[in-house]
Amino acid sequence: MSALRAAVSQAAKTDLKLGVRAFSTTTGRNGDYPPRPQAKHFPVKKDTMLPPDSYKDKVVLVTGGGTGLGKGMSLKFSQLGAKVAIAARRQEVLDKAAAEITAQTGNVVLPCSLDIRNPAAIKEVVDKIEAELGLPNVVIHNAAGNFISPTERLSANAFQTIIDIVLKGTAFLTLDVGKRMIKQEKGGVFLAITTHYTNEGSGFVVPSACAKSGVETMCKSLGVEWGRYGIRFNCIAPGPIETEGAFSRLDPTGQGAKLMMDNIPVGRIGEIEEIANLATFLCSDYSSWINAETVTLDGGEFRSLAGEFNKLRMITNEQWDMMEQLIRKLH
Repeated sequence: MSALRAAVSQAAKTDLKLGVRAFSTTTGRNGDYPPRPQAKHFPVKKDTMLPPDSYKDKVVLVTGGGTGLGKGMSLKFSQLGAKVAIAARRQEVLDKAAAEITAQTGNVVLPCSLDIRNPAAIKEVVDKIEAELGLPNVVIHNAAGNFISPTERLSANAFQTIIDIVLKGTAFLTLDVGKRMIKQEKGGVFLAITTHYTNEGSGFVVPSACAKSGVETMCKSLGVEWGRYGIRFNCIAPGPIETEGAFSRLDPTGQGAKLMMDNIPVGRIGEIEEIANLATFLCSDYSSWINAETVTLDGGEFRSLAGEFNKLRMITNEQWDMMEQLIRKLH
């Protein structure tokens, strides 16, 4: 076993040195996360998966819809015929995003400034959406807050802010729209963007881990409780996807990209369009039998991190030959 540990250690050191050099030749931003050779077998498909007009006459509300994943999902829903409302705090960002999406799709996009931590503000925004577009048929819980930090450095306010945005904000919006769906007997779909560390936990993002775990538990619970009202709940747990703002808070030096690439078996990070296609599928009638479920979309990252012996994939064939001989001698 000492030979095995030595081989793994040496392979890891060699791999890390090569990776850092390779990464240092890039800008470290704007999509410069060099894929591994195997990624050629896992091509990115950015075109729209569902048939045209799959969301015709549907109203979709996307929180955090002005940038990143939220904007990408909003665009995909709009391309499929939906009337989309996008909500976030920065009105100017929302206005720009709405104009861009409408220019591409020709469909209405309603920008709504919203502090999701405020139940009264949520009611006001949902009233506006219902008056101008109709009651949402689909709600995408995408608004989030997160940053890396040793937990002992966090203030009570920092911890509370993440809980307020991610967990309480999601719950407040769910209650407001859900009660309207139930009263009007219209049914609907809720989809939350979470993370795979709701399964295993994660240091250095503890407020987010707590909040996202709560969101997933709420969705599992309400998927069962509110199914009788025609309302479904599901979650998507994405792996690493470069989006505006997120990577600057979670990978400020850019060097974390190397570690991420080591942990993704398919050898590349994800793309916004891949999440958008999955989101539109999960909220459509094509997936009406998927309820109270979390779909992990991460190229195998979670399973890679979870397996006790998965680091052995760094060992070369020559090192395996050496270890095989040692094992045979011992047995």
